[in-house]
Amino acid sequence: MTTRYASASISTPASPQVVDEPRARFRDLLASEWTKLWSLRSIRWALLTTVLAILAMSANAARSDVSNWPNYPADTKDHFVPLWSMGDAFPNNSSFILALAAGSIGAIAIVGEYSSGMIRTTFAAVPARRAVLGAKVVVLTALMLAAGLVMAFGSFWISQAILSSQHIGISIGQPNALRCILADAVFPAVCALIGLGLGALIRHSATTMVMVTVVLLLLPTLLNSNLHQWVIDLHNATPVAAWQRLVFVLGPDMLGDPGYHPTLTGSVVVFLLWPLVAVLLPVLTVRHRDH
Repeated sequence: MTTRYASASISTPASPQVVDEPRARFRDLLASEWTKLWSLRSIRWALLTTVLAILAMSANAARSDVSNWPNYPADTKDHFVPLWSMGDAFPNNSSFILALAAGSIGAIAIVGEYSSGMIRTTFAAVPARRAVLGAKVVVLTALMLAAGLVMAFGSFWISQAILSSQHIGISIGQPNALRCILADAVFPAVCALIGLGLGALIRHSATTMVMVTVVLLLLPTLLNSNLHQWVIDLHNATPVAAWQRLVFVLGPDMLGDPGYHPTLTGSVVVFLLWPLVAVLLPVLTVRHRDH
C-alpha cells in the first residue's frame, strides 16, 4: 500500500494582513471633543444659568441707578457718563460670578474624563496626547468666547437701554466702549482655560474646584489692599483685576492713582499669560504623567 502525499492539497494559512489605520486628523479630534463637551448636561445648564445671571445683574444695576437718579448728588451725575454707565453694563460683582462659573466649566471639561477613566480610552485611541489637549483647548475657547460675546453685548445693550430713560445711556460708538465689551467677552474664556489647566494638573474634582475658587476669587479679594506696593502688584496680576481695568469698573479716585490700578497694557498681558501658562503646564507634562 502506497501513501501519497498530495502536497498541493496542503494549504498554508494565510498570514493576516496588517491594515494601517489612518491617524486621527485634528478636525476629527475637534469634533470628538465638541461631542464630549456638549454632551455634558452640566455644561449646558451652567452656561445657560451663567448667561442669564450676568444679563440680570446688568439689568438690575441699571434699573437701580435709574430709580435713584433723582437723589444722586451733582458730582455723581457729572461723572456718571460714561464711567458709571459702563459700570452698569459690567457690574463689579458679576466678575466674581462669571470667573467662578467659567473656571468651573473649564475644570469640568477635563476632570470628568480623569475621574471616569475615559481619558485612558481617549489616549489609547489617540496616542498623541498633546493633540488631544490642544483640541480640548480650542473647543473650550470657542465655546466660552461665543458665550462671552452673548453676555458682553447683551449686558451692554440691556443696561444702556434701561439707562436711556434718564438720558444717561451710552452708545457702542462711545470711546473705549467696544474695548470694554471685547474685554468682557474674552474674560470667560480666560477663566475657563485657567480651570482647564488646573483640572489637567490636579485631576481631582473637589481639589480642582477649591483651587479655581482660590485663584480666581480668593486671591483678588485678599490682595485688594494698598498697604504695600508688592501687594498691589500681585493684585493687579490677577485676572479679575485685569478685567476690572479693561472694562472701566474702577472708580475715579482709583483711576487718578497710577500706582494703584493696573495699566491697560499690563491688563492685556495678564489676560494672555494666565491661560497660556495654565494650558502649557499640562501640555508639557502630559506625556510623562500618563505613561
